[in-house]
Amino acid sequence: MSTATKDSPQLWASEPGADPGQERIRARIAGLHCSLCTGTIEKALGRMEGVRTVAVSLTHEQALVDYDPALVGPEQILGTLRDIGYELYDPRKLRPFEEEEAALVREGLRLLAAVTASLTAIGLIAAVTGVLSVLVPATVVVLMIPLSYTLLRPAGRSRALAGAAAVVAPGVAALVLRATGVLVEPVISLAAGALALAAVLVIGPHILRMAYQSARRGILNQHVLLEVGAFAGIAGGLIGLTGLLPDYPTAEFFAVTVLIMNYHIFSEWLSLLVKTRSSQSVRKLLDLQPDLARLVTDDETESEVPVEEVDLGALVRVWPGERIPLDGRIRSGMSAVDVSLVTGEPVPADVSPGDDVVGGSVNGTGTLLVEVTATGAEGFLAQVTRHVEDARALKPGILHLVDKVLRIYTPTILTISAVALVGWLLGSWALTGEPDVRRAVFAALSVLVMGYPCAVGIAAPLAIVRGAGTAADNGIVMRTGEAFQTFRQVRTVVLDKTGTLTEGKPAVAATETVTGTADDLLALAAAAEQHSEHPLGRAIVAAATLTGISSSPAQGFESVTGSGVRAVIDGAIVLAGSPTFLAGEGVDLSTLVHRIEQFETAGNTVIVIARDGRPAGVIALADRLRPDAVAAVASMRAAGLKPVLVTGDNEHAARRVAEQTGINDIRAGVRPEGKAAIIRELQAEGARVAMVGDGINDAPALMQADVGIAAGAGTDIAVESADIVLLRQDVAGVMEARRISDSSYRRTRNNVALAFAFNGIGVPLATTGLIYPVWAMVAMAASVTAIFLNSIGTRPALLFDAIRSVKARRANHEDN
Repeated sequence: MSTATKDSPQLWASEPGADPGQERIRARIAGLHCSLCTGTIEKALGRMEGVRTVAVSLTHEQALVDYDPALVGPEQILGTLRDIGYELYDPRKLRPFEEEEAALVREGLRLLAAVTASLTAIGLIAAVTGVLSVLVPATVVVLMIPLSYTLLRPAGRSRALAGAAAVVAPGVAALVLRATGVLVEPVISLAAGALALAAVLVIGPHILRMAYQSARRGILNQHVLLEVGAFAGIAGGLIGLTGLLPDYPTAEFFAVTVLIMNYHIFSEWLSLLVKTRSSQSVRKLLDLQPDLARLVTDDETESEVPVEEVDLGALVRVWPGERIPLDGRIRSGMSAVDVSLVTGEPVPADVSPGDDVVGGSVNGTGTLLVEVTATGAEGFLAQVTRHVEDARALKPGILHLVDKVLRIYTPTILTISAVALVGWLLGSWALTGEPDVRRAVFAALSVLVMGYPCAVGIAAPLAIVRGAGTAADNGIVMRTGEAFQTFRQVRTVVLDKTGTLTEGKPAVAATETVTGTADDLLALAAAAEQHSEHPLGRAIVAAATLTGISSSPAQGFESVTGSGVRAVIDGAIVLAGSPTFLAGEGVDLSTLVHRIEQFETAGNTVIVIARDGRPAGVIALADRLRPDAVAAVASMRAAGLKPVLVTGDNEHAARRVAEQTGINDIRAGVRPEGKAAIIRELQAEGARVAMVGDGINDAPALMQADVGIAAGAGTDIAVESADIVLLRQDVAGVMEARRISDSSYRRTRNNVALAFAFNGIGVPLATTGLIYPVWAMVAMAASVTAIFLNSIGTRPALLFDAIRSVKARRANHEDN
């Protein structure tokens, strides 16, 4: 992987491409707001000679670009990214959450400036002539003033109130000065013109830059349409300032530009708010790897050094309870290591000299000396990190409904405007012998102004805010666009076993006694294990406690790491552990061999108990099925979904769960990257795939799936990798989330229809040359109001809760 120098930081990382002869660069991009940004980047880079594929991850602010190095270089590719208005940062580093939150604050301040400009512009032109004339100022005040207060609230209640008042004050002042005759034409029009230029050049210059760079590349996106509408308003105002056309709405044209910019900046901020609420999964994953390693030198001295400074072959000491810092091989020591991040299974793996261990896994009760076999960049966690990033960036992207419409809508509006201009010039000249320049210009500009669908930018984000609120009421967190737009199309659901269909922890499943009753056996085992720290031992003690069985105190307790325990109970020596351990202690297991094999074949972990060298019985432990798992899988089948069981556990354990739940398609013994490969295989068959999992080992698959769902008490990385998080301890939430997804998509579709409905009516009317720009403002206000009511309805608090949730997350992050 490429490295950076101190003097000239390199803003990309290189690696081999997907096909021979190709290279891939990984670039981190700041300033991504929504799918419009990702679409623009993919189009701009995709049209460069030598660029083969482009994949942009909005969540991780990352672009993966495969290219032919003989035709194009990384510098040219990144130069294009800068040209179209995006900033780059070091791809080897994660963008701190503080920076993301700061970006949201900057957009919030930009929004406050735009709201202030809009209220001032409205104050310059407002005249109460009826209900419709009140709609524009009322909409802006009712929506934007509470929003302004909420944005400023972290600074304190009094400052927030003062700030909200400052936002309103210029508009009120303009209204009063006009009413008292202090402000008159042409000062009113000049002031409105200054506001329009400020909105375009000062408040939203980044939009102008992006629109220019998109237009020069032939990309007609929403930025282009916005600037066309904004400059049409400015052009209309400038024509009015010349005084050539009498009774001309000069200030109104300028005011429309301000309002267009305001609503677009609002939609940008809203999209960024939705995006910022999704935390960074890669940072969570890397947090698992310790920052320091305890390095053992040749003279047996130990020193803590950063993991980046540990070389291959070095020896590191790992004490009980610590995370293993790097991938390695055990040189000395025995322990039980929690490797759930690799296998997802709850039972620790017994390790001894010669066994391999994975960085990030948790050491159990023994002290280990580990020889490093892979550095941080090549270790297991780093590989999973890359799988997570690549899966998110390379997964089949969803083309949002708005993007589909804008592909056709933008050139259509530009064409209608041109036709209106030429049509009125030629038509009036043909009919009267003199071209009607006033009407032709008015028609062309009015089409461009009326044509910008200002409400379309808030259509999807507001639907997401509403859907997220409904989901939260049901114990579900809907985090991404895939959760809201794609889940309804899913036909295959891949289910992880441990922690998803099962409870994710061992429990006593069955017993077999040689002498005495099952309760006697459990009491003896619990007595021996009462001081054990091993999960299996704790499960036996918990089972005895749950059933009210009391056990005798233990003396002379000894834990044999990775094998079992030895203790003296009521004067008898009691052994509890694996069959191998007891056989090695000379216990004759011939009478239990058949039963042990049966238990193990069924996917259970077996603990044998012996008293004074004679077997007392066998306890089988297994990961129990969740109570609702069978019903949840049945409901998936009833809805036409195909369930697939994928697990890192063995075939026996997987088949036992599959038989209980009625799943026919089973994939067992699968590593993390293998799960993602299975998802890709299913997707290659044309299926939309959802993945339900809860562990670190599920993260790449959760990212790769069209919809990733973290179930139950999932690990941080699983939760952060998922599109949907089920907070409830059940699997039934999967189908509830699908219902909410379907409902949210319908609401988004309705919002888009509402956004374009006003334009669909207004644009044809604008071609007559009789529609004043104030009607464009009315259409904007009406469409925004309709979408807000359709999305939020009687629950406006959902929007403000979303804003506060980001602030709260920042506070929690700072506390940690």
